[in-house]
Amino acid sequence: MELSRCVTDADYEAWRSIRMAVLPYERCSTVEELRAQDSPDRLLLLAREGGTVVGSGLAGRGESADSAFAAPRVHPEHRRRGAGTALLLALAEHGSALGLPSLRVRVDDEGSLVFAQHFGFVEVNREVEQVRTVGDEPAPPSPPPGVEVVTASENPGLWEASFETFGREALAGFAVDTPLDITPEQWATSWAGDPMFLALHGGEVVGCAGLLRDADQAWRAENALTAVRRDWRGRGLAVHLKLRALEWASIHGLDEVYTWTQTGNDAMRSLNTRLGYTTRTTSVTVSHPLPLA
Repeated sequence: MELSRCVTDADYEAWRSIRMAVLPYERCSTVEELRAQDSPDRLLLLAREGGTVVGSGLAGRGESADSAFAAPRVHPEHRRRGAGTALLLALAEHGSALGLPSLRVRVDDEGSLVFAQHFGFVEVNREVEQVRTVGDEPAPPSPPPGVEVVTASENPGLWEASFETFGREALAGFAVDTPLDITPEQWATSWAGDPMFLALHGGEVVGCAGLLRDADQAWRAENALTAVRRDWRGRGLAVHLKLRALEWASIHGLDEVYTWTQTGNDAMRSLNTRLGYTTRTTSVTVSHPLPLA
């Protein structure tokens, strides 16, 4: 088993091919997006056996405070040959080198959960994937009085500037065991949808919803962050923004929109259900102190 860093575009495409084979129901970052996310703290690996790419790995600083994350993935046709173990150990070593006290891994199937438990990982969070078929979507009802809805792309800098006044509160509301630790740079890039609908009141962002289109499966998209500032909740703003995103999906020929929501966020899961989303997948986040060995 040979492990190597991703360096060339061909490496990144090979990494993507494993990601899409293991998680076909999720969008995968493009090569351009992966390169834009590169940093000294981030590690992308390929696992080869006899010259054939059989797995990939990703590790770096996690979005949860004081934790690293790892994503070892092995093509279904090449499992139980040691690639998963080799990747996990290498990714965990990278997390330890970052000086972080714990490692988190997301698992989406029973076999992966058993694999993680074998190494002593324990469950800390769960997410539910809800999916919505897109049809001929009607225009949403008007937003609450005094609210204007714009797109981030038509208002450069508005999303970035909202981090302190809106983003920190939105991130603090996630139903997770450890608070999220998101930088302004991450907010400006990986947390921004395209389109990203922003609800404004008095020139300030008070709500958002958007989509992340799948470059490989042009018929689907993932919901970007949907959030409403605490003092604007209960006025129908979240419904308006979600419906605005679904209308956009319909106009642009999408067939499916999906979203991931923490199991503890009953309000958002109930809202999605009311809007026609159905549950498809459950994902478990497991954690282990570092070092792993």
